Amino acid sequence: MSGKNKKQFGVWMDTHNATIIGREDVDTGEFVVLGHVTNDGADRNTSENAENNQEIALTQKFFKEIASVMPNVDQIHITGTGQIQEQFIKFLAETAQYKNVESSESTSNKMSDENMVAYIEKYFN
Repeated sequence: MSGKNKKQFGVWMDTHNATIIGREDVDTGEFVVLGHVTNDGADRNTSENAENNQEIALTQKFFKEIASVMPNVDQIHITGTGQIQEQFIKFLAETAQYKNVESSESTSNKMSDENMVAYIEKYFN
């Protein structure tokens, strides 16, 4: 996959944590960890409906925080556990700034930052 001069990012995510990987100089340089984002999840509410609404709002906030670390994305590879990656890809597709992003996904267990950087480097090179 040739991607020179493309803004490439990788994200490992589960429901509560995300690690964002990108190039040092946005479109050139080595891949590095750009940031970590966490989502503590909804509080225990007496109302299941209120808890579900809070969970939806917190997930949207989580997605926006991840996206804010990745300006002008051309390509993104999202990996992690569960179905949250699919929800994040859908979020990107529905957001004007990210709707033309070339996205791919895979499933993987939690890995160290160093292993995640190596994984994304191998994926894009």
